Amino acid sequence: MNSPAAPFRQFVLKVASRCDLACDHCYVYEHADQSWRGRPVVMSDETIAWSARRIADHASRHGLPKVHVVLHGGEPLLAGRDRLAGIADEIRGALEGVCALDLRIHTNGVLLDEAFCDLFAEHDIKVGISLDGDRAANDRHRKYANGRSSYDKVIRAVELLRRHHPGLYAGLLCTVDIANDPVVVYEALADLEPPHIDFLLPHTTWDRPPSPEGAHGDWLIKVFDRWMADGRPMAVRIFDSALRIRGNGSSLTESLGLQPNDLVVIETDGSYEQVDSLKTTYDGAPATGLGVRDHCLDEVARHPGFGDRQVGLAGLCDRCRACPVVETCGGGLYAHRYRTGSAFDNPSAYCADLLRLITHVNDAITGLDPHTLRAGDLAALATGYGGSGAMLALETVQRTMRRALLGKIGTVAASPEAWRLLTYVDRKSPEALNAVLAHPYVRVWAVQHMNGRADDAHLSAIAVTAALRAGMETSLRVPVRDGALHLPGLGRLDVGLTGTATVTTGDGWFAVDADGHSRRVDVGAREAVPGWSPVRRLVVGDLSVALDDIDPYRDCHRWPAADRLSEAELERWSELLHDAWKLIVRDHPAYAPAMAAGLTTIIPLVPRDDGRDVSSTARDAFGAVAAAAPSDAATLALLLIHEFQHVKLGAVLDMLDLYDAKDVSLYYAPWRDDPRPLEGLLQGTYAHIAVTDFWRVRRTLDGGAEAERAAIQFAHWRSQTAQALKTLDGSGALTATGRKFVNAMAESVGRWLEEPVSPEAEYEARRRADAHRESWGRSTPLPG
Repeated sequence: MNSPAAPFRQFVLKVASRCDLACDHCYVYEHADQSWRGRPVVMSDETIAWSARRIADHASRHGLPKVHVVLHGGEPLLAGRDRLAGIADEIRGALEGVCALDLRIHTNGVLLDEAFCDLFAEHDIKVGISLDGDRAANDRHRKYANGRSSYDKVIRAVELLRRHHPGLYAGLLCTVDIANDPVVVYEALADLEPPHIDFLLPHTTWDRPPSPEGAHGDWLIKVFDRWMADGRPMAVRIFDSALRIRGNGSSLTESLGLQPNDLVVIETDGSYEQVDSLKTTYDGAPATGLGVRDHCLDEVARHPGFGDRQVGLAGLCDRCRACPVVETCGGGLYAHRYRTGSAFDNPSAYCADLLRLITHVNDAITGLDPHTLRAGDLAALATGYGGSGAMLALETVQRTMRRALLGKIGTVAASPEAWRLLTYVDRKSPEALNAVLAHPYVRVWAVQHMNGRADDAHLSAIAVTAALRAGMETSLRVPVRDGALHLPGLGRLDVGLTGTATVTTGDGWFAVDADGHSRRVDVGAREAVPGWSPVRRLVVGDLSVALDDIDPYRDCHRWPAADRLSEAELERWSELLHDAWKLIVRDHPAYAPAMAAGLTTIIPLVPRDDGRDVSSTARDAFGAVAAAAPSDAATLALLLIHEFQHVKLGAVLDMLDLYDAKDVSLYYAPWRDDPRPLEGLLQGTYAHIAVTDFWRVRRTLDGGAEAERAAIQFAHWRSQTAQALKTLDGSGALTATGRKFVNAMAESVGRWLEEPVSPEAEYEARRRADAHRESWGRSTPLPG
């Protein structure tokens, strides 16, 4: 079994090669590589177009659901508003219908103003800012060429994002300086309420080793301890990565872990380069000799400089391979291993620091559940919202659960070959296996199997799909169901037989041998292959979802799943989702980050005969929402927001006990005529917080009769949800954590109860509630 180079998923575009600050720790201008001097000041239109085309072609060939593009420099704001707008348009246009785009810009902030923020809001560009702490810490390095402080302008930029454009605020980047007090630096950054903080070790090599040994690790340990004591109020990439790796997750940074490198830089002249940190080693170190005009990204991935960082443990020196924390450390940042004479065949120059930090992190969480929610994330979820960081934590737990289920099934499965292949893929390309396991209906199958309602034959389909995603060359016998081969998350191939077929996989293709006939499918090809029905993907902005109408285990909702959609039906879904997502991002932005991070799949349902809307989730299908296509985009937006609340809360309940599982009482919800178990009431109430919020916002946006209709809906649902919250509070079955969670839900609704609505809307809402109770045979209001 052979493994090709991993595809790139992260692209750094150097849109400007000059900077308006003169930071003395900058690796671009102050270290060994000085190639910036001969590059164009800004990226040309031609280079932008070629770059966008290459990224789109690469994403299409490898079936990537999302790519991450960072506009960088130099100082990228020096490229100007018009050029940045053109870059965003070019990249989004190239990726339209190919994959989702996470587009960001990293700036020193001194030029950031309202006009730039308006442009970034229009083009959905998240903004990260470099800031080294308080004034004293920041002014130690981040100054103008004449020595003038940049601090006030940077703080003004951060406050502009934080207070007026929070949806654009991506976080802060801080370069560690052990001369600064670590707790003072942390507090200064935390006071700015960043969603993320990235602490970077200053770039150096063994030719200029850091001194004193271990001091940077001790500095980070003090920050880690304070961050943990504060309840992890924001994401910190280096700490979160260490915790994720310990929990069998992937690293969030190239400076930790053994995962293959998936980042490439495109300079202002169109040259492909390796990571920027290599500029600190020797002149020309990042260069590849390749460029966007003449070379595709697959050629770049085969460059030896990238290949050295694709082989995990095998690419490390003997000392690293023998280290007890190598799985987490991964040898540290590649550039920091450099030494004249032995090149990169060394541990990190920060070896002692990383060993101290990782050992401390491991000791600090020994005996604790590594799958925990930050206090800030749990609080945000409890109010009804929750961001991408919360979804990342929930997904970490879901991945562990799926792996545990797979392990229970695989070790006793009838096909030991499938289990051996899965374990091999996991060793060589764990992200490929995680991508398959992330498909919501893999867990549905696993739970059904554990309950005796599904056989283990689907394990072979999962294994061969994982090998295919990893680009491995292998063969396996795979079951055929109803004349078709099902590859979860990828597609279905009609083969016209029953039993099993031999499936051979390679880099981006698979072949099926059945009844003496062989057929090959290139998964990323745009040409139709007879009998091959790929899972089709809908992409809008940073949302990328599979519209899965073929998975054999998708029909687990309370309404039947639709069969394969026609092209006209697919187009209708595409139009609806496009408009619905734009509406959510524009009018209901508090829900967008979690949905963009966690909504992976939509299952089309069969429409109702009476034309009423229908939507659903399944408890074991994390990341999936099922719905029949509604009549308009606003309704789809409401259905998605509503149902995704169930996805979030279901995952929270997998992590935390919010109520006494022994409670067998049944409780009435104001919107149902049948009593429910406490979890059902809790789920419904949490979902209707979002419904209430949806109508709360819509009454201020729509005019005339639509505004009055929205006001009535708002008045109705806030009253209904408030009643349900009182029932939950009075149940006596909530745990201490559950009471806190429900109290936070109640605080959201309590604020809305104070918002004025017209007497007519209030009257109509009460009339409807009374009519519902009477129709259900309840003549008096619910308790409370």
